[in-house]
Amino acid sequence: MATSLHHHPRSFSSSPLHRCPSILGPHLMATPISPCSRPLRPSILRIRCTGGGRGEAGAASTSIDGRSDPKAGVAVYKPKSYEVLVTDAAECLAMALRDGRLRLEIEFPPLPSSISSYKGSSDEFGDANIQLVLAVVRKIQEKAGVQARIVFPDNPEKRRASKLFKTAIDIIDGISIGSLDEVPGTAFSTFFRSIRNTLDFDFDDDAYEDRWQSNGPPSLYIFINCTAQDLSLIEKYVENFAVSTPTLLFNLELDTLRYCSSVSIVWLMLMLFVNSINDTNQLYSADLGLFGFPTKDLHYRFLSQFLPIFYIRTREYSKTVPVAPYIVNYNGALFRQYPGPWQVMLKQTDGSYACVAESASRFTLGETKEELLRVLGLQEDQGSSLEFLRRGYKKSTWWEEQIDLESSSDWRS
Repeated sequence: MATSLHHHPRSFSSSPLHRCPSILGPHLMATPISPCSRPLRPSILRIRCTGGGRGEAGAASTSIDGRSDPKAGVAVYKPKSYEVLVTDAAECLAMALRDGRLRLEIEFPPLPSSISSYKGSSDEFGDANIQLVLAVVRKIQEKAGVQARIVFPDNPEKRRASKLFKTAIDIIDGISIGSLDEVPGTAFSTFFRSIRNTLDFDFDDDAYEDRWQSNGPPSLYIFINCTAQDLSLIEKYVENFAVSTPTLLFNLELDTLRYCSSVSIVWLMLMLFVNSINDTNQLYSADLGLFGFPTKDLHYRFLSQFLPIFYIRTREYSKTVPVAPYIVNYNGALFRQYPGPWQVMLKQTDGSYACVAESASRFTLGETKEELLRVLGLQEDQGSSLEFLRRGYKKSTWWEEQIDLESSSDWRS
């Protein structure tokens, strides 16, 4: 039975790498993990996972604004509701705007983690994101008087959201809505949009077209429910309307858009088969740069500018072992609350996430998994054949490797 996580002063060993106490077997996976840290990169100072945490009730010991050290991470994170997540996201957004940040990203699961984005309905995720972004806008408007403009992928999506969430939008002062269709297009794209709008057969759009328009220019642009094909339009939208205005990518799942959005069913089945052999949950090679999708350079010149200010990426893993139960399932998350550090979190049996490693710069997806394996005592010996067979020669994704091609390192900060 799991017990609560206790915090106590720790001294670092003289070894260059300070490790958490490992769990020696799968039968002890319910044992809470003591917070620790490690120097992920030689140039980064060692950071301890002893920041203010959230208890089992989910209430913050202090707010982000009121923490004694805003740059400290959290030892345990267990929000009791989406209201807590929205509040934390809004507080991080308020701090980033006060610091003068222009390109921002918020990412957290819009639905309970038991529902995968591949299993759930796209409308369910889209509608959940709209409700969440409206809640964040309402809180940030109350905190900082921000005049936000929510930008949808196209006019039909904007029209649909206007009808479904009319009441919620009405109660927020200064909010406006728009779409990527506002971006000036070529003759071909303009013709295509006219055909699409004609076939939309919505004759009541006049009542909603100009309902929510702010008197002055927006002080924050928020992009929501966009796909990989929309990323280039977002870049053009920013160039036309928000060069010096803060912009926020809200729950776009950028890592997924970078390499998963163009995966066909056949390719997905093949990759799942390969992953089952290699004991990994990562997909390969289906990414930006394929036919019909933006080039990889879009990440280097544009997406790399976006600073993750509130980021929770949960992952489910499995590991085969030579003894019973032969397959060990474990869950973790890559976590960040601005201006705190990046943290690798291990999910406990009570649903909370305990910090097992943290760094001033972003962990790659492979490094996140390795930290979880290490603290669970499931990591193979370094340099062994078993380690190579499980990890292969490729240890990071293409967008995590080419640092010299990036116009900005903010997405890693």
